[in-house]
Amino acid sequence: MFARAFPLLRPLIGSIDAEQAHELAVRALEIMPLPTCGPDDPRLEMEVFGLKFPNPVGMAAGFDKDGRVPDPVLRLGFGFVEIGGVTRNPQPGNPRPRVFRLQPDDAVINRYGLNSAGMNAVKARLEKRRGKGILGINLGANKDSTDRIGDYVSLIETLGAHADFVTLNISSPNTPGLRDLQGRAFLEELLDRSLEARARAGLSTRILLKIAPDLDDLQLDDIVEVARSHRIDGMIVSNTTIARAGLKDKAQAQEAGGLSGKPLFRPSTVKLAKTWLRVEGQFPLIGVGGIASGADALAKIEAGASLVQLYTALIYQGPALLQEIKQTLAAAAPPEGLSAIVGRAARDWASSAC
Repeated sequence: MFARAFPLLRPLIGSIDAEQAHELAVRALEIMPLPTCGPDDPRLEMEVFGLKFPNPVGMAAGFDKDGRVPDPVLRLGFGFVEIGGVTRNPQPGNPRPRVFRLQPDDAVINRYGLNSAGMNAVKARLEKRRGKGILGINLGANKDSTDRIGDYVSLIETLGAHADFVTLNISSPNTPGLRDLQGRAFLEELLDRSLEARARAGLSTRILLKIAPDLDDLQLDDIVEVARSHRIDGMIVSNTTIARAGLKDKAQAQEAGGLSGKPLFRPSTVKLAKTWLRVEGQFPLIGVGGIASGADALAKIEAGASLVQLYTALIYQGPALLQEIKQTLAAAAPPEGLSAIVGRAARDWASSAC
């Protein structure tokens, strides 16, 4: 029903403020009775991080920031959902306006600044959750924190029991200094303390690391080496970009913030492939950035992603996009499953220009 109504509602949605439209979409999922989707094509099932995903397509972080609608999102047909980013303490984020549609580019620039109800509010919601689908929680540090690594530790200890995986988001461009945590020294301490927090709490929650698409090859070398030496469970490639090359909407392109959508597809996929080659099978990757079709999702898998995530394209195409992606992936799956084609085009992607 939600998917069928979207084409009729799109002109209205596109005419209102982007942040208001986002809130309306979340609110609609809170109140709209959604039937559970039928079973997925068995060719789409993937076992990743020791978890069985009914399909490899997830809702990316950023849509459901405060854990209000994880189960309605899953009922749309996603194989998993990642909520957040969630911060230790509540914070309002940056002043409005802070979300901008670049319609000629099928893109969005946001500078939300990790607006969050805080971990305790999210925990209270998740304690009432009755759904059983796979849930991830994206974790971020407070803007005014004096111990940002300590924020991640508290978030893991507070929320880890309610998630199948948590994502250490050290790559948002909208929290000053956050990307500094991608540096080797900071990253070593972040992973040390995060893994210790998980062990101390007796959790089996998988710990993933989300990186920026704007890293150079030497920075990527360092991050992957540290991630491998710490035996984390996986990485997400990638967050939004601060690059603005080739955009058609010159006016909106001047806005500060992270760019997502179609222009991110190629650079994020190149970065994904380079990461996959460096990881050498030590842990799986989730590919995110610019997916707007089944062909895009398939390309991410061939570049090295075991799972994929999307969000921005849904703003322009609605939830029917999810079914098209799953149909394309099912048709492309070999008899032994999609896992057999993960990374088969990684070398080609890694050697191509962004």
